[in-house]
Amino acid sequence: MSKVVYEGWMVRYGRRKIGRSFIHMRYFVLENRLLAYYKRKPQDTQVPIKTLLIDGNCRVEDRGLKTHHGHMLYVLSVYNKKEKYHRITMAAFNIQEVLIWKEKIESVIDQHQEPQIANGNKYVSFEYKSGMDNGRTASSSDHECQFSAQEDEVDAPSSLLRRTTIGNGPPDSIFDWTQECDSELANQNANNQAFSGKHWRLLQCQNGLRIFEELVEVDYLPRSCSRAMKAVGVVEATCEEIFGLVMSMDGTRFEWDCSFQYGSLVEEVDGHTAIIYHRLQLDWFPLFVWPRDLCYVRYWRRNDDGSYVVLFRSREHENCGQQPGYVRAHVESGGFNISPLKSRNGKPRTQVQHLMQVDLKGWGVGYVSSFQQHCLLQMLNSVAGLREWFAQIDERGAPPRIPVMVNMASSSVSSVKTQKIDELSVPPGPSLDQTNAASRNSVMMDEYSDEDEEQMPEAEQEACPTKSDNDAKRTAPKEEPFEKIDLSCFSGNQRRDDRDNSRDCWRISDGNNFRVRSKHFCFNKTKIPAGKHLMDLVAVDWFKDTKRMDHVARRHGCAAQVASEKGLFSLVFNVQVPGSTHYSMVFYFVTRELVPGSLLHRFVEGDDEFRNSRLKLIPSVPKGSWIVRQSVGSTPCLLGKAVDCNYIRGPKYLEVDIDIGSSTVANGVLGLVIGVITTLVVDMAFLVQANTTDELPERLIGAVRVSHIELSSAIVPKLDADPS
Repeated sequence: MSKVVYEGWMVRYGRRKIGRSFIHMRYFVLENRLLAYYKRKPQDTQVPIKTLLIDGNCRVEDRGLKTHHGHMLYVLSVYNKKEKYHRITMAAFNIQEVLIWKEKIESVIDQHQEPQIANGNKYVSFEYKSGMDNGRTASSSDHECQFSAQEDEVDAPSSLLRRTTIGNGPPDSIFDWTQECDSELANQNANNQAFSGKHWRLLQCQNGLRIFEELVEVDYLPRSCSRAMKAVGVVEATCEEIFGLVMSMDGTRFEWDCSFQYGSLVEEVDGHTAIIYHRLQLDWFPLFVWPRDLCYVRYWRRNDDGSYVVLFRSREHENCGQQPGYVRAHVESGGFNISPLKSRNGKPRTQVQHLMQVDLKGWGVGYVSSFQQHCLLQMLNSVAGLREWFAQIDERGAPPRIPVMVNMASSSVSSVKTQKIDELSVPPGPSLDQTNAASRNSVMMDEYSDEDEEQMPEAEQEACPTKSDNDAKRTAPKEEPFEKIDLSCFSGNQRRDDRDNSRDCWRISDGNNFRVRSKHFCFNKTKIPAGKHLMDLVAVDWFKDTKRMDHVARRHGCAAQVASEKGLFSLVFNVQVPGSTHYSMVFYFVTRELVPGSLLHRFVEGDDEFRNSRLKLIPSVPKGSWIVRQSVGSTPCLLGKAVDCNYIRGPKYLEVDIDIGSSTVANGVLGLVIGVITTLVVDMAFLVQANTTDELPERLIGAVRVSHIELSSAIVPKLDADPS
């Protein structure tokens, strides 16, 4: 029988002109597998304007916020991966309606994707395909363990989504503070890096807020740049209401942000990224101290648990040069974390974190610590302003709309007569390609996560053992005895160095630094230290070229070829970094033989559907700035659902080409990371996800730590002709 899954009015959003000063509303109906839209609410005989059949190949693309005929809209696009130009695009004035549609459509996709994923267990040989799948801007689903579906409903989404933008982010494990929101610092969720005692200490309590100061020393910042500070408070409002206020730059902001003077839009990069001009109203001896202004990239996303993240970082822009009478301050990192809490007395409650790390510049006063701290506290007090703003409103009606921002390039003199901006001739700044890419810094690793829990930092695992951890260790996988492989015959152009403070090198990361699914994960969702690796990491190559480097395992003399000559099996991960110069970091894992019937053996011999649904990466950034740690995160990620992966099956090896450029999310993270790569220490663990009790516990294929990588150390490889 025909069943209407969901229906309602939405804005028909497209490239064609649909009016000068108005927008058309259309009636959308999702009926069984058919998505259709009509000019008006359909009758029995009415024919739809356009239809799309939903199946397992369909994708839901979140396009974020768009300005359309004087309205700010949330845009959603649905299309078939095999016919990507056949799509239906819709929009709404509030994000709640878009999220309902997204959830309904993805539930239909999930229902028709189960047979495809089930077929992935067949042992089908796979031949190398030179073409990349163009359906990378996608949203698909992967069901969790059949025994743990009910348990996962509370803590994590039941499906794992492949997305193209950053508006629908990682599971709720990233910002899960609902159970311990009033606890002291030591009792905070150990998986939440933002509350880690290793990085933050309580500085003071002010205006009902807890003010934290970052403890990590930052030797790469100027002396005038203070440490990061963060205010944490609870606001009785929904996340959507708070997010709407935080994103606004109109007159309403004067009512809750005492540091705000003026704001305008410089450039709308995409639906989740914009470049903003922002003037600060600071009250520290204003007669003697020049006012400050900012030009920064603002990026936002919504996580699957309903929380929102808004991140800031300063950028130069050709249309936003130095303004007369203002000192241009620099935001090293900043933003808001807006996370839902359990309601109390029928009222919604939300935890708001506001972090800022700012260099206020200036030739003398910038080095005065009291000036820096006073101004930072004034900006952080906006959290208290949000709380009081909502506390003094009795009724809140329709879901909030985000107002359209004044465009800096086209604002009239009358609208800014008290804050006139003179046009200046500004010398060309950095390339906007890097600016736009870095601004999309959300969290590839968090965004495509399939897990419900972040990895605990290495130091905290040792310092904060719990009873459940101790119990889980008893069920840790046993390490099988094996004959060691002679590693002296393998080499790569990236050197290995096991010293802690070494630079531009790699080392093997301890498996116990990562937590994986235990034998009983399907029943109690416990995780255990990963323990011994299944394969040995024998070499790392760091390549560069003018084009993308595919199938690097064919290179004569590489570790995979040497292993093949010795009768060993290799698993090669080629992480491809796009740009004007293309980079590839290649990891070679070797073992004597694969255990027949094992999960790893099924992964190697399986088809690409099965591999994409199981290949998992666990990232971590032990050393790096706050904004990089937030962007990368430490939540496990299904690589095949995050980016395009190409699998090349050789006689004694399997190469996985991981195309970071296939995801706008990953490109955003890279744009942020690539500029500070020499300051970072990054851990990566590769494994095959276990979904059923006979596959558990999970085991790591291998793990690596790369430290302070230099771009200049990459070499151009000599690749043999690809026989395919």
